[in-house]
Amino acid sequence: MTDIYQAIWLAIIQGLTEFLPISSSAHLILPAQLLGWPDQGLVFDVAVHVGSLLAVVIYFRAELGVLAAGGLRWISGGGWNSDAAMIFWLGLATVPAGLVGLLFGDFIEANLRSMLVIAAATIVFGLLLGWADSRATGGSTLTLRSALIIGAAQTLAVIPGTSRSGITMTAALFCGLNRETAARFSFLLSIPIIAAAGLLQGLELAAHDVGISWSLLALATAISGITAFACIAFFLRVVERIGFMPFVIYRVMLGLFLIYVWW
Repeated sequence: MTDIYQAIWLAIIQGLTEFLPISSSAHLILPAQLLGWPDQGLVFDVAVHVGSLLAVVIYFRAELGVLAAGGLRWISGGGWNSDAAMIFWLGLATVPAGLVGLLFGDFIEANLRSMLVIAAATIVFGLLLGWADSRATGGSTLTLRSALIIGAAQTLAVIPGTSRSGITMTAALFCGLNRETAARFSFLLSIPIIAAAGLLQGLELAAHDVGISWSLLALATAISGITAFACIAFFLRVVERIGFMPFVIYRVMLGLFLIYVWW
């Protein structure tokens, strides 16, 4: 378990980078490499992801309530509707990444978490995001085809440095969605994938006898959640106006800096 100073900074980094298209992996590697901080451990990782999950659920609580009501209407025989379709698309888009994570997660963890891989992915997928943004057509209608493409693209997020939110927004833009719709679907899509990852980590944690500082975990969860909530609100307010190019430039600069540190 990390100390309180490290916990605060790592929770802020997690909350800021989980939903912005800038790669949480690229940012979380910096404290370890530049400051010599130890790995925060599985317990802490679960806590900050719970904070991020709570943030996105609370922010989209009204929209999630509407989706749940539409799903219940369909189950009770009220007929297929757009809300039930959205639930289906979110579930369908989650399956590919879940399968890839289960099948190749250990291999990726052991072989692809080097600084050079993270730096390269940060730059390459950042430039891809810029290309997608430059040719976005501005539609707002999600379809089964676009949900499948976004779900397939999400599998690339297992490569450290890719950014789950970044690659799903990139795919959504390539599918013709406008920036806000792309961001909203990406945020909603994060709910099942973060919840599934947190559940697996929780089960792994339950199998180990570890000492837990509950006060430190509560602090990390709260900070991660508050930061992530503010980040979502800010991003959705400005992305349609400023576009993704500032994030692209930032990713390229960050990737080059990581290469410099590695060199």
